[in-house]
Amino acid sequence: MIQLLPLTGDIAPAVRELGWDWAIEDACQNYVAREAVQLAEATADALLQAADTLYDLMVQSIPDPIPDELLRVLAIPDNLWAAVRHSWNDDRHWHLYGRFDIADTPDGPKLLEFNADTATSLPETAVVQWASLMAAGQADDERQVNGLFEGLQNQLAHWLELNNDLEPTLLLVHLPDSEEDEANCAVLAAAATEAGFELTHVCSVDAMKVSVQGEERGAWVETEPGKWQRFAFVFKLVPWEILAEEEPELTADLTQLLQSRDLVIANPAYSLLFQSKGILAWLWQNYPYHPHLLEASLNDLPGRYVRKPLFGREGQNVTEVTDSQTGQTVAGDFGHQPQVRQRFASLPQDPQGRYYQAGVFWAGNACAIGLRREAGFITNLSEFVPHLIK
Repeated sequence: MIQLLPLTGDIAPAVRELGWDWAIEDACQNYVAREAVQLAEATADALLQAADTLYDLMVQSIPDPIPDELLRVLAIPDNLWAAVRHSWNDDRHWHLYGRFDIADTPDGPKLLEFNADTATSLPETAVVQWASLMAAGQADDERQVNGLFEGLQNQLAHWLELNNDLEPTLLLVHLPDSEEDEANCAVLAAAATEAGFELTHVCSVDAMKVSVQGEERGAWVETEPGKWQRFAFVFKLVPWEILAEEEPELTADLTQLLQSRDLVIANPAYSLLFQSKGILAWLWQNYPYHPHLLEASLNDLPGRYVRKPLFGREGQNVTEVTDSQTGQTVAGDFGHQPQVRQRFASLPQDPQGRYYQAGVFWAGNACAIGLRREAGFITNLSEFVPHLIK
């Protein structure tokens, strides 16, 4: 049973000072809970160790060279195959971070999925939950598993070192009209500055211009009126599979620029190998009955399971099935995709019957924990809950 501790104090001043007003605006005012989960130290350690183990399993499970059949099983768009293989075979294309969604079950932590490409919740995890503890007079380095900002900084510094032949300029792009995505990019931009990048710039992906011709080869943005800047490093909070489907010409140009080392992109295209929920079935096939895995298959399972689109996001189009009878389904835009089936796992509950899902951030190693809760399926709109180590 989840145990909660009420948090007093006003987090608004600290959050506004950091520029993340979206977290406390009317639309989000109930998004961050005013209480904290009391997390046992042993539970926190188990979650972190599980994330590190799972990342290693994923890397080890990918054959070299990557076969066409695996890319098909994972439903990776074929116009990204070259970028996936190129980035996988060249260590200078560095995976910065991702978030494991984990169920803390009576049998230990179990993987639900890995948000390897465009994981969000950076401001909530790195900043807002810490501000919650500060406002309540509970802030203490030993009382929260929250090394996310430092982990991002270290990963960005290593990415820069691996590519020291390129200009230390970083462009961070996000989907248009999303204050939340912009805030996630702002966290990364701040970490990048600390890591040694000389120039960072955050903008909508629509503002980025890409050329593969002559002296203008590269990724450009008008950083101020009349001043265009070329960037050698690009971080995109835009899913690779959406780029491939909606912007095939841009995808082809980015692939060409990657191959000619005019730029590097994070998270790299090979993060799709882990982002695809087909990896759940692939892992089960390679490591059946591993203690951190739930049974998963691309075909129906007996008994109770959950069906998910391979590239679904925000909990959309997730369906619960029991003995072939369809139960609760979350509406969404991904119902046309191939789907994976995963054995149902019960999430821990609080006395009010709300379910809690752990998000464990990996940035070179497992470094931070955030929790979300909901009366039903966990989605992007579920409440974020800070934690305290008891």
